[in-house]
Amino acid sequence: MNQKSSNIGDSVPTQWPHDRSDFNWKAAGLRYFGYSFYLRQVFGFRVQRVSVDAGFTCPNVDGTVAIGGCTFCDNRSFSPSRRLPKQDILDQIDDGISRIKRRYNCKHFMAYFQPATNTYAPVDVLRPLYFNAISHPDVIALAIGTRQDCVPDEVLDLLEEIGGEIPLTVEYGLQTIHQKSLDWMNRGDSHESFLDAMQRSVGRGFEICGHIMLGLPGESHQDMMATAREVADSGLDAVKIHNLYAVEDTPLASQVRSGEVKLMELDQYVTTLIDFLELLPPSMVVERISGEAPGSYFLGPQWCLDKPAVLRTVKAEMERRDTWQGKKYVAGGAG
Repeated sequence: MNQKSSNIGDSVPTQWPHDRSDFNWKAAGLRYFGYSFYLRQVFGFRVQRVSVDAGFTCPNVDGTVAIGGCTFCDNRSFSPSRRLPKQDILDQIDDGISRIKRRYNCKHFMAYFQPATNTYAPVDVLRPLYFNAISHPDVIALAIGTRQDCVPDEVLDLLEEIGGEIPLTVEYGLQTIHQKSLDWMNRGDSHESFLDAMQRSVGRGFEICGHIMLGLPGESHQDMMATAREVADSGLDAVKIHNLYAVEDTPLASQVRSGEVKLMELDQYVTTLIDFLELLPPSMVVERISGEAPGSYFLGPQWCLDKPAVLRTVKAEMERRDTWQGKKYVAGGAG
């Protein structure tokens, strides 16, 4: 990997590694290729994400493809930055770092454009926002959350340029491969757009992460495993996985209260998650296996609020089953 000297005094890579064969997470006693382990292998120290809100909307909010947004979505609950008064990008990073340092002993950060669709603007608008974020002396990596239908070639060219200067992760909201579920959530999108975005994104020098949601209404265990098999051979470098959960002031909250939608219980989620992980290649980084939201916004399921307990339960069940990520992976999706 190419290295550069950061303003903090440490030598840091300018790109994510292409070869992860030396990242032996099993030898470290892990059951899956966790994100904190990966970051320490790449950088040699702890790296924390700090949320950045550039004020974007989404095409299924503004009427371009739909109105109302995703049925589960309230950006205030998903992103700390959207619960605060609007600030300049660098001020947001400073405030976020200040909050993180009260909890962790950390001096290196990844700026994360998190709420809404963060490529949903012309390149001349996006460019100064991204470069402003990576100009912060404590920022050594960048993550950008977006929709796969919002990355035209000129945006991908910009992301490739950014990825040549700093480790960049682009996160696509895949959620599921099943159109019935995308229609239920009012996504205003299709799985074909993910396939198209992947075809145009792979090989551009930035990492690609896919966001996956388990427990969507009407999806069987077989449906979710079909998503796992396709994700396994999609070209994704990383995944974020969590169960469907409900926050207040969303259509989903009303559906849960009325009994129209039933949310996964912990034991069902843990079983499904582990089955999902078994089908993923061992080289795919697992950035997240649980979701959470502030208690003031959160409706359920309540077990989500105790993230450490969820992680302990997953670990214990994987040990009981003597299983690990990739145990049933077969290239080509036949696992």
